[in-house]
Amino acid sequence: MTARAEQKERPQAAEVSNREIVDHWFDVAADRIGLHDDARVVLRSSYREVAVQIPVRQADGRIHCYSGFRVQHNGARGPYKGGVRYHPDVDLDEVRALAALMTWKTALVDVPFGGAKGGIDCTPSELTMDELQQVTRSFIDKISKVIGPQRDIPAPDVNTNAQVMAWMMDEYGKLHGHSPAIVTGKPISLGGSQGRQAATGRGVVFCLREAAPLLDLRPDGMRMVIQGFGNVGGWAGCIAQGLGAKVIGASDAYGAIHHEAGIDADALAEHVRHGGRLPDFPGVDVITPEELLALECEVLVPAALGGMIHAGNAHTINARMIIEGANSPTTPKADDVLADKGVLVVPDALANAGGVIVSYFEWVQNLQHLAWDEREVNDRLGTRMRKAFRTVHQRSQETGESLRVASYALAIQRVAEAARDRGYLADAPGR
Repeated sequence: MTARAEQKERPQAAEVSNREIVDHWFDVAADRIGLHDDARVVLRSSYREVAVQIPVRQADGRIHCYSGFRVQHNGARGPYKGGVRYHPDVDLDEVRALAALMTWKTALVDVPFGGAKGGIDCTPSELTMDELQQVTRSFIDKISKVIGPQRDIPAPDVNTNAQVMAWMMDEYGKLHGHSPAIVTGKPISLGGSQGRQAATGRGVVFCLREAAPLLDLRPDGMRMVIQGFGNVGGWAGCIAQGLGAKVIGASDAYGAIHHEAGIDADALAEHVRHGGRLPDFPGVDVITPEELLALECEVLVPAALGGMIHAGNAHTINARMIIEGANSPTTPKADDVLADKGVLVVPDALANAGGVIVSYFEWVQNLQHLAWDEREVNDRLGTRMRKAFRTVHQRSQETGESLRVASYALAIQRVAEAARDRGYLADAPGR
């Protein structure tokens, strides 16, 4: 599986930034729980923001200067945790938003981390492997003083993978000694965890299994559409297919495909893994990305980039539920449209938290010099995902809030309580 599906889909997205989306839901949830104004200032802003230059001499002999960012949003509940994405649209504002979302995500699934995020404004497909390694090592060298196994632990994100994490670990180790717990999502040979690569997609499917009975559905026979057949969407499709679901549509950076009788997700993943484009997969109809979203199905998994479901296309969606594999894929206005249509939305902070949960497991294994087998990792992941979903659903039932607002409310309460107990805040809601 690759991350190419997330790389080039931005042109279809609405003109609503990740920052606007995250801030909107923070404000809505903060109002619901009665968060004090002084606490809002602390919890909404970032603790530390680092921006660095990354000059790299490329194959043509010219030096290109990229910009790298690491934002540490909140560490009240533990070390900062969050991925590093490589994408030409990366900027400080986007990284701020994603760092905040990580704070709420780790709190929601109750792992002892805070929230951080990183990014470099490069296009990996346009770099050689040597250039990509230079970019990665230079970035780690320049942020090494603010990260660490007990301070801030990076991980993969859009267009980064186990190889990039290996370079990061090695570069940090040159400066501080062998430190496998400095990053998660590493190769197994360097202390990575079994089950980590599939974890986010597997978490999506755990949420699907919990949400389906709410609509009198079950995975067996369910029609699934996946926007962004990369690492997250690809694994979600393969795992759901193993439960009897039928993938009828998918998209990647190069186009969208449809086959009502079902697309073999395993074969499609293998096709992509070997460099194939989705529109070149045999036996399918090539459709537009807009037509993909309008396919009639039981579940739609947006697993590309933020803002892909917006007021301009939400009314065309014919899914009964949406499980958000990407971060902030749905704008607030689109959320209102979907609510009016009766579409059940399982929000990103819950649906795609499988990755950070297994990152936590990897970190724990590294610190204790242990290695769990894949079954143990997946069982532990399932336990945490089910507990988080049921806690969110219970609050939603009790308050009448959407699953998204309930998720944010629970997360903010937990972070505010930790900050209060540390002495950062005078009070926390509900205390």
